[in-house]
Amino acid sequence: MDRVFLDANVLFSAAYRQDSRLRQLFKLRGVAFISSAYAVEEARRNLSTPQQRKDLEQLCASMDIVPAAPSESLQSPEFELPESDRLILMAAIGARATHLLTGDVKDLGRYYGRTLEGLLILQPATYMRMSRGESR
Repeated sequence: MDRVFLDANVLFSAAYRQDSRLRQLFKLRGVAFISSAYAVEEARRNLSTPQQRKDLEQLCASMDIVPAAPSESLQSPEFELPESDRLILMAAIGARATHLLTGDVKDLGRYYGRTLEGLLILQPATYMRMSRGESR
């Protein structure tokens, strides 16, 4: 079973519009979804309506929400990331996630397709294609 950690931007996008394609993630079978309290709060802060925040809470109800991990545990020059991204990455590693789904092309995009400490970093669309057995 995949243990899929969702970054704040994925949570935000799924909650922002009820017809968001990202909501299809939550219909996948054989997947345990995880996020961190930090990511959930970041998504919540950026949502603008009470309905969006309610939708976020409903999505999170089916997930395991873990505490943020200390960012100091990632002390490699290979991982030059802003503090907020280090918090996400370390929470995902600490939760023993198999995948980290993020739309953060700017800071985490260079790690797409790479496995760091057992964690495969992907864009949500790539993971959805892989989970359906599509090659592209």
